Amino acid sequence: MSVQLALDVGGTKLAAGVVEHGRVTRPVRVPTPSGHPGVWDACARLLVQVADGRRVDAVAIASAGPVDTTAGTVAPINIPEWADGFAITDAAGGLFRGAHVQLVGDGAATALGEHRHGAGRGTRDLLAVVVSTGVGAGLVLGGRPVFGRTGNAGHLGHVVVHGEDSPCTCGGRGCLETVASGPASVRWARERGWPGETGIDLARDDGDLATAALARAGTALGEAFASAAALLDVDLVVVGGGFSAAGPRLWQPMREAARLHARLSFTRPLRIVPAELGGDASLAGAAVLATGQPLP
Repeated sequence: MSVQLALDVGGTKLAAGVVEHGRVTRPVRVPTPSGHPGVWDACARLLVQVADGRRVDAVAIASAGPVDTTAGTVAPINIPEWADGFAITDAAGGLFRGAHVQLVGDGAATALGEHRHGAGRGTRDLLAVVVSTGVGAGLVLGGRPVFGRTGNAGHLGHVVVHGEDSPCTCGGRGCLETVASGPASVRWARERGWPGETGIDLARDDGDLATAALARAGTALGEAFASAAALLDVDLVVVGGGFSAAGPRLWQPMREAARLHARLSFTRPLRIVPAELGGDASLAGAAVLATGQPLP
């Protein structure tokens, strides 16, 4: 018996599972290690575990980016040991000889997963955004995922926010990720005397500073979504990720900012909705690719 596998590589967790009927069954998740024995060693153990001795026909890998789908390499900003680029496609191919290996950015995989199985079912055009330790995103246009030249299309977290100049880990300044991610919001609040430590603390604190930090993040996200709608002609933004669960004090400014700036006739119908697949969206998208079936 042969199987197809899906692997999701993120800065905080790794997940893998066997693909059945286009979906992952019983995924296995482990924390992403820092340092030895290394991230790929952990990925390999996870893949071997879920394969369970069966022949592997295909492996689809959704990875935090940037990715290079042509070269088969990844250099996630939040995985320092891969900062210079890791040949993940070759590594997976060496693990399962003869298997077809496909690499996709986790943003594109998330968009595909939500489009097929989540909040984007029945739509043809959407932007999927993950607001967590960073801000990732991916696109489905005309019913098909858009990967771009290198696999990084839709990387909304690194568009520049008006009036912001904070240095970003990518090397730029004022990126959306430096304003709207969980850690960035915590940092902004702490610099102003807030005593908490995490995004969860922010969400639970109804004080003025925590509320201001969430409003700042939500406003930046809403402005970015309005800009994306004008550029891409999408009418749906699906928002997930751990920090997106911060509640109305994030979502209300997000939607208000989008309404304020999405004023063209074709952008006014823009809807912003919560993701349905949670942390499994990227893995769900990889599962669709692992089957090798033509996309619509």
